[in-house]
Amino acid sequence: MGQIKIGTCSWSDHTGFYPPGLKPTDRITYYARHFPVVEIDSTYYHMQPARNFAAWASRTPPGFVFDVKAYKAMTRHERTPQETTPLPIGEVFRQFAESLSPLQQTARLGAVLLQFPPWFVEGEENRSYLRFCREAMPDFLLAVEFRHRSWFEGEARDRTLAFLQEFDFVHVVVDAPQVGTGTVPLVAEVTSPKLSIFRLHGRNRATWYARTQTTGQRFDYRYTQKELEGFLPVIERLAEKTDEVHVLMNNNREDFAVRNAYELSLLLALGYPNPFNDT
Repeated sequence: MGQIKIGTCSWSDHTGFYPPGLKPTDRITYYARHFPVVEIDSTYYHMQPARNFAAWASRTPPGFVFDVKAYKAMTRHERTPQETTPLPIGEVFRQFAESLSPLQQTARLGAVLLQFPPWFVEGEENRSYLRFCREAMPDFLLAVEFRHRSWFEGEARDRTLAFLQEFDFVHVVVDAPQVGTGTVPLVAEVTSPKLSIFRLHGRNRATWYARTQTTGQRFDYRYTQKELEGFLPVIERLAEKTDEVHVLMNNNREDFAVRNAYELSLLLALGYPNPFNDT
C-alpha cells in the first residue's frame, strides 16, 4: 500500500487559515506543520527563479513535498502573439528544469504537473508533443492532466492510459463538474508505479464556464462529508498500485481546500494536526 499524502493546490490562497499577523514568507512553514504536500501554482503564470524554490525548501521540514505546475508555455496555453514567450520552447523547458534544482537537491520535488488546456485534444499531434515533453525533462517525474473529454471517450481511454504508462507519465485523476467537453471523467487508474495524483477541483457547475468568473469563483465549492467518503475507495485503489498518492484539493475559495483536506485526512486516519484548533 502506497503512502497517502493530502494537501492543497497553493498555500497562499488560504488567508483565513493563517494566524493574524503571520508574515507571508512564513506561511509555507505554518502550512507544512499541518500537511505533507502542496502544489506550487504560481509557476504556471511566471517562470520562477531558483532562489524562490530554495527559500521554500529551507522553510519546510525533511519529507515535505512540492508538486510544481508547469509554466503555461510548456502546456500550450498561450494562444495569441501577445501571450507567446519569445524563447524557443526547448529553452523554456531547460530554464524551468534548471530552476527546480533546489527542490531536487533537498529531495522535496514531487512531480511536475503538465495540465493541458481544453483545446489540447486527443490525437497523434498532441501525443507527439507529449513525447517531446518527456524528452525535454527525462530526469523528472511528469504528471499529465487532460481537460478535454476526447482523451477518455470510447477506445481512446485505453489508448491514453497505455501511452501514459509507456512514457512513465503520472496520470492525474480528476474530480470536476461533468459539463461539456472541457472536463474529463474521474478515471481511477495508475500509469506510473512511483506516484499517483488525485486533484479535486470542486463541483460548481454554474461557474465552470462563466465568462466573468474569477479563479476563486470557478473553484467555489466545499465537498460534503458524504462526497469525501465517496473518494475513499478511489484513493485506496490508487494506493494499492503505486508507491505514493498525492491528493490535492483545488477548491481554493475561502478556506474550503484546507478544511476538506483535513476532513479527508480524518476519514483516512492519517493523524494530521487540526489546523482549526491550533494553539
